[in-house]
Formats: sequence, structure tokens, C-alpha cells
Amino acid sequence: MTICKGCGVTIQHQNKDEIGYSPKTDTLYCQRCFRIKHYDDLIMSMKTGINPYDVLSKLSNSKGLIIWICDLFDFEASMIDGLNRHLNNKDIILVGTKRDLLPKEVSNNKLISFIKERLKERGIKVKGILITSDKENNNSDLILELLKSHANKENIFVIGKANAGKSTFLNMLLKEDVLTKSRYPGTTLDFNEIVIGNQKFVDTPGIEVKNSMVMLVEEKHLNYIIPTKKIKPVVFQLENNQSLAFGGLVRIDFIECEKTSVVIYMSDKIVIHRTKVENADKLWEKHKGHLLVPTVNSKIVTTTVKPIYDKTDIVIDGLGWICINKNIKQIKVSYPKDVNITFRKAMI
Repeated sequence: MTICKGCGVTIQHQNKDEIGYSPKTDTLYCQRCFRIKHYDDLIMSMKTGINPYDVLSKLSNSKGLIIWICDLFDFEASMIDGLNRHLNNKDIILVGTKRDLLPKEVSNNKLISFIKERLKERGIKVKGILITSDKENNNSDLILELLKSHANKENIFVIGKANAGKSTFLNMLLKEDVLTKSRYPGTTLDFNEIVIGNQKFVDTPGIEVKNSMVMLVEEKHLNYIIPTKKIKPVVFQLENNQSLAFGGLVRIDFIECEKTSVVIYMSDKIVIHRTKVENADKLWEKHKGHLLVPTVNSKIVTTTVKPIYDKTDIVIDGLGWICINKNIKQIKVSYPKDVNITFRKAMI
């Protein structure tokens, strides 16, 4: 029996339509991982195939340290409510990944303060917080020794929502791309044991993200919304009663506001269109799916809010966020009903 080094499933040679298939008998990777790794070709989608409660239940009965991987760019979507309860109050270290996507001006200390505040609001307790980058020097040897000291010779289980960066983090510790990593959710399909520096790590399947734009957008359009390089904040100077459309995904109407600015933190492939609120419905109905792309097949709902902080982030899970000032009196956000949005005190 051979276990795929990329995703953890048992390699099989009988059914090409089932997970773990490979036509080769001497391979270390299943065909799915091989195609993703070498050609960025997703031949089988598994983004909704992993039951999160199966993962957490199995972990609750295992001894060891929990490393919880959180995507700093998509932080709200990385949250796992009731995490301490699900894991029987095991020791948890939070690792914030994809630091390289955020502006350099934001210090790690500020990010850690932000994380602590958000965790407190969600009632989640962790033993420590680490910030890492996918593409920059992370002092991987130092991180490995730190984690080993906390594990105290027990296993280290790496958990997190789909696409948070678990496999990338482990590859960083391994100093080579052994585990399959990609922009596609659901890459890791089973518990996958790896030994790094005499320490056993267990990579786990990504916990399903139910209310994220990542789960609604067609896989061929994920490159529109998932950034691969440092985010360059986009600033819009707004007049009263103007509207912004973010592709065909989200629309925000700014009502009863003085002349003000908003700052947008999203992939640079998302095209933003500005118009007057009175013309916004017509623009949306006429151009959604053509000028306004990508789009999703989901009912659009509207939420009206009044900012309560001096600077407020409107966070759309899987897409990014918009930072607004308090002098905007009223905001209408139109978004797919299956996507979660959060109004929080500004991260940056």
C-alpha cells in the first residue's frame, strides 16, 4: 500500500474516477496531485468533499500539539468557532500565513495585536501566535525548534480551513515542495504523516469553508479572486451617493456621505466599476457576466450598515476587504447570500 506524498490518500490503480488513482505503479503521487503539482491542472474537485466534523472528531481523540493555520489575507474565513471545545482544550498555536500578501508597512506586532483582539471577540484561546510568509525567509529552523519544544515529543497536528496554507507551511519546514499545494480548496484528502527533524507532523484535510466566495466561484475563475502577490491597496475618492461594483460578485452603495476615500484590499485582477447609485441597478443587470466578471450563481441579498469605528473593514470571505471612514453615514452591501461578510475594526 502506497500513500500519496502530496495529499495523504492511498494510491490505487483500478478506478480513474476515484481519489488516489494513478496509472503508474511506481509513483509517489496520485494522478490528481501530479497534475496539480506540475501543470496546475485540477482533474477532480474536492472542495466540498471533506466533512469538518470528521477531522475535528478524529483530532479530539489524538494526543499532541495543534498548529492552527490561518490565512492573514482571508482571516475571518479562517476562524473555527468553538475550536477549544471541539479539541478538548488541547494546546493550540496559531500560525498566520501569507504575510507576504499584506503591505510591509504593517508590522508583525500590529498583526499579532489584531489577531489577539479578534480571537478574544470570538472566545478562542491559543498558547501562542506566529506570523509566517509563503515567499520570504521565515527562519524555518527556528520555527521548527520552537514547535518541537511545545510538542514535548508528541505529534504535531496541522489544521486549518481549506486553502489556508497548511501544506505550504509544512513545505517551508521541509525546505522542499513535497506536499501538494495549489489555489484549489481541498488539496489534502486524508491525514498525512511527515517526519521533519525527528519530529512527526500530521497534515490534515482542509476544513470546509462553507460561506466563502472561494466555494462559489468556478474553479477556472479562482485566479481572479485569490491573490498571488503583494496586495497594492486601491484608493477611491468618493462623492455622495456613489456605488462600486467588484466584478459581478459584490456591490457597495455609499449613501449620505461627505467627500471621502475608501481603501480596497483585493486581488488586482478584480475589476472595480464606479457609478452613481441611481445607475447601479441598471449597470448590474445589463453587464453582470459580461463587463462585470467573474460572477456566481447565487441569490444576491443586501445589508445596510452604519459604521461604528473610526475605520471599519467590510470583509467579504474569500474576496478581501474594503476599509471605510466613519463619516460615511450609510452603506448598502449587496452580495451572494451564501457568502459571509463581517464588519470589524480595521486591520490596517
